[in-house]
Amino acid sequence: MVRGEEELFERTAHLFATAGEVACAANDLHTWAAARRRRSGTARHPATLRVRKIYRPGVLLDPATARHLREVAEAGADIRITAEEINETIILDRRLAILAGDLAAGVRGYSVVTVPEVVQGVCSLFEAAWRGATELAVYESRFAEIRLLAPRILDLLGSGCKDETAARRLGMGLRTYRRRVAELMAALGATSRFQAGIRARELGLV
Repeated sequence: MVRGEEELFERTAHLFATAGEVACAANDLHTWAAARRRRSGTARHPATLRVRKIYRPGVLLDPATARHLREVAEAGADIRITAEEINETIILDRRLAILAGDLAAGVRGYSVVTVPEVVQGVCSLFEAAWRGATELAVYESRFAEIRLLAPRILDLLGSGCKDETAARRLGMGLRTYRRRVAELMAALGATSRFQAGIRARELGLV
């Protein structure tokens, strides 16, 4: 167990530097921020390095974040999006797994696992999530409309106006509006409209 990203990557930087395969699953770009900073000095991934990343749809709501993901994909990484819950994980060469824990007093804990049987189990979970996820470009084309509507929907949700009023202001039917709200909640990983508002503020969307 290690505490905080800096300690984590001080201890594992040499493994990232020599890895031939990296698999990553995260809800957003903040969990593995230290890893991203360490790799920011390299414009492209080495040709021998295979990188696969899975994210939740919420990362596409912010244009800057979406642009960053496209740049990473252009640099050679395979990126997919899933609406399903995922375990925030990094796997190096199928020999080491880093599992993100919860925040405590503003600091996240991480479990670094090398036991082969456990790492294999984590790899199996990642592969299942990978198979069920959608390629970034494909998902983005489907997601474009909800991303454009997101700020307005969030404003209407925050104002407390009724669905009928919100739908009318957006120029859409009530059923369509409610479907868009449900899609936005799924993208934010929220189970309620209140939680969606909190999550949106955390992401800087409102």
